[in-house]
Amino acid sequence: MALQGNLRDFAATEILQLLGSQKKTGCLMLEWNTERAVVYVNEGRIVSTRRPGMAKDDPLLAFLKSVGRLSDEQYRGILSIQRESNRDLEDLLLNGRYLESEELGGFVERQILDNMMRLTRWENGSYRFDPNQRWTNPMLVRLNIEGVLIEAARRVDEQKGFVSLFKDPHQLLGVKDLPDPNEPLAEEEREIFGIIDGKHTVAEVVESAPLSEYEGYEALHRMMEAGWIEFVGRRDPGLPEVTMPTGREVVRQTLSVARELIMAGMVVAALVGLRWSSQWLQPPVVTDRSEDVFTATQVRDVRFALDLYHRENGSYPARLGDLVEDRWVSPEQVRPLGHAFTYRRARDGQGYQLELVAER
Repeated sequence: MALQGNLRDFAATEILQLLGSQKKTGCLMLEWNTERAVVYVNEGRIVSTRRPGMAKDDPLLAFLKSVGRLSDEQYRGILSIQRESNRDLEDLLLNGRYLESEELGGFVERQILDNMMRLTRWENGSYRFDPNQRWTNPMLVRLNIEGVLIEAARRVDEQKGFVSLFKDPHQLLGVKDLPDPNEPLAEEEREIFGIIDGKHTVAEVVESAPLSEYEGYEALHRMMEAGWIEFVGRRDPGLPEVTMPTGREVVRQTLSVARELIMAGMVVAALVGLRWSSQWLQPPVVTDRSEDVFTATQVRDVRFALDLYHRENGSYPARLGDLVEDRWVSPEQVRPLGHAFTYRRARDGQGYQLELVAER
């Protein structure tokens, strides 16, 4: 027998807790005004918040597109194939080699948490649980209901702080300082660092980041609290927005730009007295034999590039050519006019000697 009622009497979270505690299997359907939502559970665990097949408003498809995991071309291709085959979206993504099973499972979990944030805010509407409607596709995730609800509640609560800090979406963001070399950086923060350049607003950064809206603001919030980024101005909303590509595809295409921005941030930080961590096992040793200002600048840039390389890879490069190949510096920077670098890395990769000599 189906369980049904009004969300004024029992909140969506209470119903889900009941389904979890009783290890129910079926589909919970919720409605509020024009909004619709479904939560498929299997033995008391959430396995999906989308209907089988691929509706025009499929939440997983929308999520993958919003975080830049599917390009416009891939999106159109999936729509075309689905119209002809009527196959489920997850089946299309896996068999079409758009994503591997483990990666898709990660996106499904993120999409479910994104949907649950919305559902926990519903204060009205109706619900109906049907034990005969079951998730028949392969289960990529099986999420504990209690854990999901706790995480959704945490996100909703933290989002209030985001609204307070980023109440003006037209403020411009710039790099203020870089994390300590031993500071663990989340993947989201690594990706978003390359987008912050002092020319784009909070709204533009969040929209272009390969993250959901909540994930984008969460990353910015931590970076702001850590003192890594700051507000550097404001763009009048009446002015045209700076064109900014979006998605993971853009992050890959602009990796070299991101590195240049980080390097620029390090230069600024150095000018105001940035101190490198004293915990390195073998500090770099650099000898600069040139008194030429331009050449000294080249030395400084190579030093910064070496430190950046160390931060990303955990060791210094085996040769300076690695910096050029990975686009940390240009070929001209490692060979200043009339001079040549000699470089030697320590055996453990945690130190180096760099010497600049005049060519004769």
